[in-house]
Amino acid sequence: MLHGNPRETRSPGWSSPGSQPNTPPGETGEASQGFDRRRSTTVSVVGDVGHDGQVADPSESPSLTDTLVRTDRTTLRRKKERGSFDRDVVNAILDEGLLCHVGFSVEGSTFVLPMVFARIQDDLYLHGATGNHMLRALAQGVEVCVTVTLLDAVVLARSAFHHSMNYRSVMVFGTPTRVEDDDEKRKAMMALLEHIAPGRSGDTRPPSTDELRATLMVRVPIAEGSAKVRTGGPIDEPGDLDAPIWAGQIPLSIVAGPAVTDGVLHPGVEPPSYVQAYPARGAPKSGTTESGR
Repeated sequence: MLHGNPRETRSPGWSSPGSQPNTPPGETGEASQGFDRRRSTTVSVVGDVGHDGQVADPSESPSLTDTLVRTDRTTLRRKKERGSFDRDVVNAILDEGLLCHVGFSVEGSTFVLPMVFARIQDDLYLHGATGNHMLRALAQGVEVCVTVTLLDAVVLARSAFHHSMNYRSVMVFGTPTRVEDDDEKRKAMMALLEHIAPGRSGDTRPPSTDELRATLMVRVPIAEGSAKVRTGGPIDEPGDLDAPIWAGQIPLSIVAGPAVTDGVLHPGVEPPSYVQAYPARGAPKSGTTESGR
């Protein structure tokens, strides 16, 4: 099952929370931050998607022209109709996901570790402490496989064999490059804040020189990879359709709970709009009860 669009960046600056316009994410306030990734609150996949996740071939649509490199290891062997090399599809999944998994092999052992990440144009950024074992290996040019998966629904079929899940996933292969430039590090850190909470970069203190020196960051090109998507209901055998067994989908999404204020926060500091209206992440409700054909 598992398998960028260019956006501007700005020089980080700090101002007090009270100086920021109280504008919901996605409107004027967020746009002024310069981190536009064509984020959609409905979390829809770009392009035509069939009941079982079939994504239109980029060559068949004039609007899908910017694609990732097709290689033997990124070509789907099964359910090829669910795959896509279109960069818009890939970027939409990356931009919605909060967590990636980074796979790599070093000294005869293979590791897969969860990490937060950021995307700037056609690159992924990973960062951590300078003593981080994984990042030190990646900074030396160890090849990686980065995956992001969004789970949208549990799919219950009439037969045990045909139970499934609806998902959107991306797999990217590449050789990381260590980021040495402090300005690039700052931009990537601000992009990370915007990724996890759109609008946050304008409220926080930017990293100091010492903090930058204590950070090891690598850049992974989004060049070789692909996406895979499944949507819709169960695909049962014709002979099972008359069975008196409930079948369908249980939609899933990440929904933020009420914000919890830090216990040492100064009185009178109210949560900003992007905290009060933190976006849910998951498939749109409409269409999730569609049955398979």
